[in-house]
Amino acid sequence: MAPLRGAFVDLDDDAAAADRELATTAVAMATWHERAAHCPMCGSATESREGGWSRRCPTDGVDHYPRTDPAVIVAITDADDRMLLAHVSYHSPLRYSHLAGYVEPGESLEQAARREVFEEAGITLAEVEYAGSQPWPFPASIMIGFRARAASTEIVVDGVEVTDAAWLTRPELERRVGAGEVILAPPGSIARYLIHSWYGGPVPDADGVPSA
Repeated sequence: MAPLRGAFVDLDDDAAAADRELATTAVAMATWHERAAHCPMCGSATESREGGWSRRCPTDGVDHYPRTDPAVIVAITDADDRMLLAHVSYHSPLRYSHLAGYVEPGESLEQAARREVFEEAGITLAEVEYAGSQPWPFPASIMIGFRARAASTEIVVDGVEVTDAAWLTRPELERRVGAGEVILAPPGSIARYLIHSWYGGPVPDADGVPSA
């Protein structure tokens, strides 16, 4: 399969909404077809059906459908309205974003948000409220965004998935981004949207120009 190419678009750009939805659907479906070429029950090669929206195993006659794995992402602020941003080990060295993770069986979305934050940064949460969602087909997820208020502020990173985290004021975030010390999540991502929502608009980049 040829590599998929594209670009992020602004989550708030209504004009790009249709293109964004088509692109995320295409990526998710292409990935699923690649991974579902064989029946998980018997190993037989599956056949595309219903215009590509399902695959059938000709041996056992079972239809298989794409799955979507829920993940949570949490924009956390403290009593002083500082925002917690963290570096995840598999990201580039200067990339900082919100804490996130997959929902485990038997969990509510809110429980997953609280668990992930505590496991990765040692912080307990008070209020947790839904903020929005975004299809994230890398490979087959939907990111459910939350805003949360921290009940504790001492950071204890797990050192495995999260290697660093810090509470930042708006001026501190602006200074670090402007100095090239911090790279934010990509434009068009729900992570960037949550940062901009807290900051009050786009954060100026290293050239002093408001970032998308």
